[in-house]
Order: sequence, then C-alpha cells, then structure tokens
Amino acid sequence: MSNERFRIACSNVIGREKARNGIGTLGEKTLHAVLKDYFEPHKENQEIRVGKFVADIVGEDGVIEIQTRQFNKLLKKLEEFLEYCNVTVVYPVPCVKYLSWIDTETGEVTSRRKSPKKGTIYDAADELYRIKYTLDNPRFNLCICLLETEETRYLNGWSKDKKRGSSRCDRVPTELCGEIYFRCPADYKAFVPEGLGEEYTSADFAKAAHIRRGTAQTVLNLLTYLEVVRRVGKRSNSYVYTTVI
Repeated sequence: MSNERFRIACSNVIGREKARNGIGTLGEKTLHAVLKDYFEPHKENQEIRVGKFVADIVGEDGVIEIQTRQFNKLLKKLEEFLEYCNVTVVYPVPCVKYLSWIDTETGEVTSRRKSPKKGTIYDAADELYRIKYTLDNPRFNLCICLLETEETRYLNGWSKDKKRGSSRCDRVPTELCGEIYFRCPADYKAFVPEGLGEEYTSADFAKAAHIRRGTAQTVLNLLTYLEVVRRVGKRSNSYVYTTVI
C-alpha cells in the first residue's frame, strides 16, 4: 500500500479533462480510473488484450481487473484470463463516505455530508457469491481496497425527498485507508468475526459481525465452499457451523 502513489493517481485522474463525466475509451468513472492508475501508473501496461478480452492491467504479476460492481459480468473474462496467468480482482469498498446531491431541475449541488454507514469487507459478499467457483482457483487473487470517497447522486429517486432509489453520478476517491488481500482459501478466514463460540448459526454470525442475517448466510455459504467453515448439524431450522481453518 502506498498512500503517496494513491494521491498522485487521484491528482492525475481528477485533473484530466472531463474527469467527472466519464473517463477513457471504455466509459469508466473516476473511481475505476484512479484505481487503475494507482495499481499501474504506466499507460503502456493498461488496456491490454488477453485472449478474447481486454484486461485493465497486465504486468509482471499477471492481470489486474478493477471491478466496482456486477461481478457476474466478470465471469467470462476470468475464465479466459485464468487460462493464461494469475488474476487479481480489485474491489473498492468505501469505509468512509461523503455524500452530495444534485438537483436535476436546477443543477444545484448540496454541500457534502458524511454518511453514517461505514463500509466493511462484508460489503463484498454479494459480489463474491457471483464468482464463488473462482475463489479457490490457485491463480485467483482478491484485493479489497478500503477507501474514503466523495459520492455525488442525483435527486431523482422515488421517495418524497427523492433520495431513495436515486442514481449515482460519480464516486471520487480521496484517501486510501487499507488493502486486504485474499490469495488462498485460508485468507478468507478474515470474514469470520471474533466472539463466536465453537459452534454457531447464521444469526450468531450476523450478531458478531454486525451485519444483516441475509449477508451472514451469503458469507457462510462462501466460507463453506472454501472449507473455512463446516456445517455440523442443525438447531431448529438453522444450520450450525464450526470454523475449520
């Protein structure tokens, strides 16, 4: 992790013409562009064809793909890339977020406010489920980037204040808070929270991790596949798990 290199990437990208309106030939947004420049500042190593697809970055360590959402669209790329080399998927998670709103009628932008929600690695659970059967491939690596971001959204939602269901304009990263790498199934033990007993249910897991039970069930599904945890029975209508690794 290099905060200085990250700040340089932010400065370079945000300073480009049209930086906030979609950057590059593939219609990427600011967050994607900053992370691409952070992980590979040399343009000659960006947007390289590998097989039938174009990779964000190709370097000594293989392919790096920046994926901000919709991991299901990454599946075919991964299948292709993993035939040739190691692949690292970078997924950004805003652990600190500031929000501003754009009035779609007047164009007025509100002053930014800090969101009470703090992002964690559990925010990646639903996306990882979409590529579940790739996670144990020995050539596959995951990097969760924890960031401070400034997000701008349009006031075009369905609620009275037009915020719920609104669409996002852009996300601009302002600080790199951490990088968490997952290079083998054992690394995913980082998703197992402290405070669990020897045996536990998804409800116990959710309480210990401070997440919704649905998210806990998704995480436990992934961890069971990766053999980090194992089902050892049932308690009422709930599966009972134990940590293996």
